[in-house]
Amino acid sequence: MPQDYRPVRSVRVLLAEDQGMTRGALALLLGMEPDIEVVAQAGAGDEIVAAALTHRPDVALLDVELPGRSGLDVAADLREECPDCRVLILTTSGRPGYLRRAMEAGAVGFLVKDGPVEELAEAVRRALRGETVIDPALAASAPSAGPSPLTGREADVLKASVDGATVADIAGRLRLSESAVRNCLSAAIGKTGTRNRMEAVREARQQGWL
Repeated sequence: MPQDYRPVRSVRVLLAEDQGMTRGALALLLGMEPDIEVVAQAGAGDEIVAAALTHRPDVALLDVELPGRSGLDVAADLREECPDCRVLILTTSGRPGYLRRAMEAGAVGFLVKDGPVEELAEAVRRALRGETVIDPALAASAPSAGPSPLTGREADVLKASVDGATVADIAGRLRLSESAVRNCLSAAIGKTGTRNRMEAVREARQQGWL
C-alpha cells in the first residue's frame, strides 16, 4: 500500500464545547488527523441536535458542562434523533456519577479533557468501530459509584435552585406548586445528607448526579 494512502472518507465529527478557544484548538488539532474532519461546532447544548441533523456526523464529542442543556442530556436526544451518530462525552472532572449517566444516555465513551489529542483522535476511531471508550482511571472508580438517589423531579428542582432562586421562582419555572418544590428540596437535602439546598446542590454536583 502506498505510504501516502488516505482513507476514502474521513470520520465526520461534531464538536460541542462552550469555551471558544478550547473548541477552536480541539477542532484544529483533530482536523490535522488525516482521517478526521470536524464538520460542525457548537457552543451550547441546545444547538447540538440541529447541527447534527444538518451535518450528519459519525461521532459527536460533547462537553458535559454546556449552557442551555448539558452534554449528558443532549446525548439522549441524539440517540433518538440521530441514532447513527456515536457520542463521546468529554469532561474536566471525571466523576463516576457522570459516567453512569453518560452510559444510560447512550454514549459510547467518556473521556477527561486533559489527555493528549492523539488519544482523543484514537477514541473517535474506536467509537466509529463500535467500541466503548472510557478513561481508565474513571473506569476503575466507577463500580464504587451507586446510582443517583434523586428522582428526576428532585434533580430538576435542585438545578433550578443553583442561582439562589426562591421557592416561588422555582415553582413558576418548573410549573410546580410551591409545596411540591419544598417537598423536593427537603427530600434532596435528606438524600444527600446535607443541611440546606445549596449544600445539596454542591454534593449532587460532586457526585455527578446533576
